[in-house]
Amino acid sequence: MIIDCHTHLFPRWIREKRETYCFAEPAFRLLYESPKSRMAGADEIVSVMDEDGVDRSVVFGFPWRNLETCKRHNDYILSAVDKHPRRLSGFCCVDPHSGGAGEEVARCLDNGLCGVGELAFYGSGISPEIIEKLNHIMALCRERALPVMIHTNECVGHRYPGKAPISLEEIYGLARAFPENRIILAHWGGGIFFFNLLKKEVRATLANVYFDTAASPFLYDSAIYPTAVQLAGVDKVLFGSDFPLIRPARYFREMKASGLPEADIAQICGENARRLLNL
Repeated sequence: MIIDCHTHLFPRWIREKRETYCFAEPAFRLLYESPKSRMAGADEIVSVMDEDGVDRSVVFGFPWRNLETCKRHNDYILSAVDKHPRRLSGFCCVDPHSGGAGEEVARCLDNGLCGVGELAFYGSGISPEIIEKLNHIMALCRERALPVMIHTNECVGHRYPGKAPISLEEIYGLARAFPENRIILAHWGGGIFFFNLLKKEVRATLANVYFDTAASPFLYDSAIYPTAVQLAGVDKVLFGSDFPLIRPARYFREMKASGLPEADIAQICGENARRLLNL
């Protein structure tokens, strides 16, 4: 089974009127103001999954500031999962700063979504205030043994839309704050798994942390795959495409070109996510 653990869906009422949401939603404007920034709906992702050989995708929306927009988008994710129950699994997405974010997470999990994410903090990084705001959400997921996906990125290198001011210290602080939560760090976790080479503390702190491959072809050399397997462990790497940013097939080609054994590719592309999501 091939599982794509990181994809974004938008309902038609957002896709066709994106400019309506740009003024009051700076994070959305940052990523989607340009018509070149692609958005996809449920039928499109299933079609691409069929073409690229993906059995199931984890789909989610956007961390809207406006709670009502957030609820409507989560309702769309719920309806997409209901329409394609054998192909799609859904995460609840919220802005932890919003009043009622915890209640919205509880509502979505009660209605069948299987995790939370991708939570992103494009303006602030993962500050102590963010850690505090995450407490309720993390508790809900911890009680249900469900994963939480957090947007991270490398703290050096070229700039691009959505590259947040996140430090390795902040990423590590998140893992230390919630050691019993199953956390997925998107975009390779900013490379923090390198510090598993330290003799003390880090490997234990990151014991419940997973790393997805989202946007990897735009960010890293294909050598990242065997490097991550060596330093993080093959059981901690999850295939995520960031669709519609990049199609899944491109990742499969890169993994093969990297020299990864077929058994490792199979684990990254499905087995790890299957266990994590209890599929």
